[in-house]
Amino acid sequence: MAPRRRAEESAEERIKAEALSLGFTAVGIARAEKLEREADRLRAWLDSAYHATMEWMARRYAERTDPERVLPGVRSVIVVAMNYYHPAEHARGTGRISRYAWGDDYHELLGAPLRTLGEWLEREFPGARAKTYADTGPVMEKAWAERAGIGWIGKHTNLITRERGSWVFLGVLLTTLELTQDAPATDHCGTCTLCLEACPTGAIVDPYVLDARRCISYLTIEHRGAIPAEFEDALDGWIFGCDTCQDVCPWNERFAEPCGREECAPREGLLEPPLAAWAGLTDEEFSRLFEGSAIRRARPEGFRRNVRAVLSGPGA
Repeated sequence: MAPRRRAEESAEERIKAEALSLGFTAVGIARAEKLEREADRLRAWLDSAYHATMEWMARRYAERTDPERVLPGVRSVIVVAMNYYHPAEHARGTGRISRYAWGDDYHELLGAPLRTLGEWLEREFPGARAKTYADTGPVMEKAWAERAGIGWIGKHTNLITRERGSWVFLGVLLTTLELTQDAPATDHCGTCTLCLEACPTGAIVDPYVLDARRCISYLTIEHRGAIPAEFEDALDGWIFGCDTCQDVCPWNERFAEPCGREECAPREGLLEPPLAAWAGLTDEEFSRLFEGSAIRRARPEGFRRNVRAVLSGPGA
């Protein structure tokens, strides 16, 4: 039988304890309000066409910047983070896959306990409503994580935590429950520009500004059709995603800790991909090989395109 909670324990303490018990690495709370500053930045980013073909970013702009449009009556935003770092190294040479896709699909790895947290909250606080998102809806996870004190958005546009660097998944729980907010995180990138200098395609066009049209992660996952010729020779061996800007980040070098989750461990073949065989994968083989993996996001034709581009590129 679980121990009875102390009568003096606050709602915020109870929620955070429950979140941590479900396997989350960190949890923070922000006040639900319109994201005025972030809305301006998002609009400027969209106006610059930096979102490339990701039209859903523009389509649901109003919802992304105002949580009231997502959950009427929302009062608080609970943000959770889950460490996914595995200490294995990328194979030398070509055929690299982003760390976040080595194991099971993060949408479910993060989404399942987040849904459980939402259901628990509605039971524990009768009348409160909750709505959860794990990179699955019109919610600016990184902006809310910054406001909730989880970490700050770095110059590479990923969220960085002081405890474990940027190797974390983020989830958001919107609720009508009134909660006390945590202090927002502050920026600790300082004068460092290693991520800008290391990007193989120059996708970080300014500190804190990413042009998806040049980003290897976008080109190998979201982009449909041929990879633009100017970037074919700059893929740097990446066939799904890209970790370069995170690999060079001093915060990851100093503070990354193995998550210890078997679900995040590299699946067979992902550290040293058999590129020659994968270049000719059928749709059925692709679906079977990557069942339950985020790699399915690239779709069979996109994945084969990536593999062939790397095979034909410099150093192949």
